[in-house]
Amino acid sequence: MTNSMAVPVERVERTILLIRTQKVILDADLSKLYGVTTKRLNEQVKRNRGRFPEDFMFQLTTEEKAEVVANCDHLSQLKFSPALPYAFTEHGAIMAASVLNTQRAIEASIFVVRAFVKLREVLATHKELTRKLAELERHLQDHDEQIQAIFEAVHQLMQPPEGSRKKIGFVVKDPRAAYGET
Repeated sequence: MTNSMAVPVERVERTILLIRTQKVILDADLSKLYGVTTKRLNEQVKRNRGRFPEDFMFQLTTEEKAEVVANCDHLSQLKFSPALPYAFTEHGAIMAASVLNTQRAIEASIFVVRAFVKLREVLATHKELTRKLAELERHLQDHDEQIQAIFEAVHQLMQPPEGSRKKIGFVVKDPRAAYGET
């Protein structure tokens, strides 16, 4: 891979969006990564439409386009485009590299795959962390209940007993007895 071509995985990660519960890269971002115009990318996709089923690529709705433009500063140029952008899943991005068949697209597709894999790993880590936090909360809740039971028992022990009880000790009945005198 040539050094001039190297695309950091972090740069690719920033272009991955979550649309319709799928992680995708829009055609404008993918074309930049692959070193072609968006028009050229979309032409090749249309020529090879059979290679792009719905789980590889889909076209955004007008509402989705408006949301993407509003939330992603780097996609503001899409605001004035009459065309609705295409969104490519990981498999669609790889297929796009194969239909473009340029050296840069093939090399950049490796970074795209790595970015999607890294994103999957991060999401898996978050799911595991969420599971562990839920487990910890359950344990703490059990401990809270046990601690509350201990406090209740201590409070019961601190309350004076009900009813009269005999005094502890002895009573001196002889008034002449002097204690401590010799």
